[in-house]
Amino acid sequence: MAKTYYDPSDLRKFGDITEWSEELGTKFFDYYNKVFEEGVLSAREKSLIALAVSHVVKCPYCIDAYSKDGLQRGITKEEMMEAVHVGAAIESGATLVHAVQMMNKVNKLEM
Repeated sequence: MAKTYYDPSDLRKFGDITEWSEELGTKFFDYYNKVFEEGVLSAREKSLIALAVSHVVKCPYCIDAYSKDGLQRGITKEEMMEAVHVGAAIESGATLVHAVQMMNKVNKLEM
């Protein structure tokens, strides 16, 4: 298998970011861990949201992590795919709604 830029084993090194900036790395992980605690949203719901967002921001490490996390939390393959489609719909809608800006600009230029 060809080596790629994104090495799946690098995900295990995520915690190492504190080595070069202990204070900021620690603050990030405190925040990150707090966000994913049970709250108004369940940890399962948060995992599903994280999986969808992972696809939108195109983070292979996050996709790997939240695919695994989702399975461990009982999220089905169908739920995962539906969540990814929700993310894709929002991302494509956000792109397309900017067409209004283009239309406004073209309409002004044609005047």
